[in-house]
Amino acid sequence: MYNKAVDCFFKEEWTDCLSKCKALLDITWEYLYTGHWKDVHIVWRQAYTYVSYVKALAEFAVQCSNRCEDFHNVIRTCDMGLLMGAPALNNVLPKLASRIHKLHVSHMQKSDDFNENSDDALEISTLACESSVLISQCSANAVSVLHSSPSIEHFSTNFMVTNTPVIIKGCMDFWPALSTRHWSLNYFKQIAGYRLVPVEVGSKYTEDSWSQKLMTINEFIDLYVAKSDSPTSEPGYLAQHQLFDQITELKNDIIIPSYCGLGECDDVDINAWFGPKGTISPLHQDIKNNFLAQVVGRKYIRLYSTDYTSKLYPHSSHLLNNTSQVDVENPDLEKFPLFKDLPYLECVLSAGEMLYIPPMYWHYVRSLSTSFSVSFWWK
Repeated sequence: MYNKAVDCFFKEEWTDCLSKCKALLDITWEYLYTGHWKDVHIVWRQAYTYVSYVKALAEFAVQCSNRCEDFHNVIRTCDMGLLMGAPALNNVLPKLASRIHKLHVSHMQKSDDFNENSDDALEISTLACESSVLISQCSANAVSVLHSSPSIEHFSTNFMVTNTPVIIKGCMDFWPALSTRHWSLNYFKQIAGYRLVPVEVGSKYTEDSWSQKLMTINEFIDLYVAKSDSPTSEPGYLAQHQLFDQITELKNDIIIPSYCGLGECDDVDINAWFGPKGTISPLHQDIKNNFLAQVVGRKYIRLYSTDYTSKLYPHSSHLLNNTSQVDVENPDLEKFPLFKDLPYLECVLSAGEMLYIPPMYWHYVRSLSTSFSVSFWWK
């Protein structure tokens, strides 16, 4: 049920998430009050902390979406988790409570209306980003994380040879795109606004309504990225495009990971993935090693081992035989019964993080915000 609550959180189904969290807290509460406190197994206290964290984030999201300035319920949930739970998740719960408390006090001291462009709104956006990452890390299905760049030998032995996905943090900090020439919509317009690019229009490339259009980057940003919150807007995605071969100024802002040197040849295919919140790459697999480097924004990613290929129902047509027919986040289990309860890994990839995806490993990707990713494919 915990994983289902996390799934609801990522789908922004706050009510369902809160309902599941309440049920989980009720169950955990019973175990906390069975016998003497000193005899309560630590796992139940940690469980209470995990669920309290998810519940607090969902409550926070509801208040923000309603433009409500009162966060006292969120603070209460955090404090209950701190009082009844046990330290977990790198002791993140007190940090969350402290930051939300500062926001709450700040709002209470103000008499003017909530301003989306204020520093508080920026704080909320930053907090939501960090929280989503921590949520994914506390999932039982979380992808392993390295907090610094491993040696080439360590990466090869422990991940490449064993076909094991892993997130590497800190390996992109020196990229100009994340430091001296920080990427933003204004930067893209300035550097390449009038350059022509192919844009995918439609929610998924597997749907009949999907099409492609040529337009300038300025037009793409104005029509699809800046207006992504419009209920009538059709998704637009600059996807799997060799943008860096086309626009060398942007290529100078990124650096090919040194791990790509482990390949059998020097060729590295570099593609850009740029779009608004909600763009989706259906569950599919690629024949090469893949580093997905997140430069701007966040993406939710789910991965399935090649061991389950037959249960992922690949399309029969040659053109799409590397793509599953299953809608990962809303599967039709009557049509695809073998998909039910398949093991998987998941993560939220944030700016400055790089995910290694082994060859033929199935992966599904959905952007959680305006996002720019760079993929490096190599054999």
